[in-house]
Amino acid sequence: MTGKREEILDAALALADERGLAGVSMRAVAQAVGVTPMALYPHVRDKAGLLDAMLGRLLSTVTQASPEMAGAADWRTRLRAFADTARGLSAGHPWATTLLFSRPAVTPDAVLLVDLLYRALLDAGVPPAQVPRVERLVSTYVLGWIASEAGGRFGPGTLDPRGRRGRLPEGGLPGHARVAAWLDPPVDWDAEFAADLDDLVRLVESVAARG
Repeated sequence: MTGKREEILDAALALADERGLAGVSMRAVAQAVGVTPMALYPHVRDKAGLLDAMLGRLLSTVTQASPEMAGAADWRTRLRAFADTARGLSAGHPWATTLLFSRPAVTPDAVLLVDLLYRALLDAGVPPAQVPRVERLVSTYVLGWIASEAGGRFGPGTLDPRGRRGRLPEGGLPGHARVAAWLDPPVDWDAEFAADLDDLVRLVESVAARG
């Protein structure tokens, strides 16, 4: 990657951190770099190319920050390393999940990360015909969890438990009634994420066993 392309991507990522993904435009990036918008095109082609390059940079960060993914570690360790590192990345770049869900994995860095996941699933014993589907299932779950956390969906909300229950229709939510005792206590999100990864590992094991 050329020095100028690196500079452009650094500026684009900084803008996204400051303004969100909507604040990233060719004009804004060019202004941050100190060039005209036309000067960006030889390096990133167009806005779509810029977003793809940003996605590639983010995913390369995942693989670089998690050497266990490419090593000889057990496949379970490699899957957990992917999930934990992706979650940490999102904590530093809350807008990242929007980009991850909206762009295809077409850059070399993105394809490399997918290949590492393919290899982990193959090492788990997942039949090759099932690997693409299971990779999509694992990646979509992990990214969806991260997006929910980054977007505030897992927050406690503005109502206290008593106020929240007071807004529920009487007798209309039997499922809520049966689990009511487990709805109000605070949640350890780190522990829940780890437990979910354990369940994902067991799911992969079940696919491998059926194969």
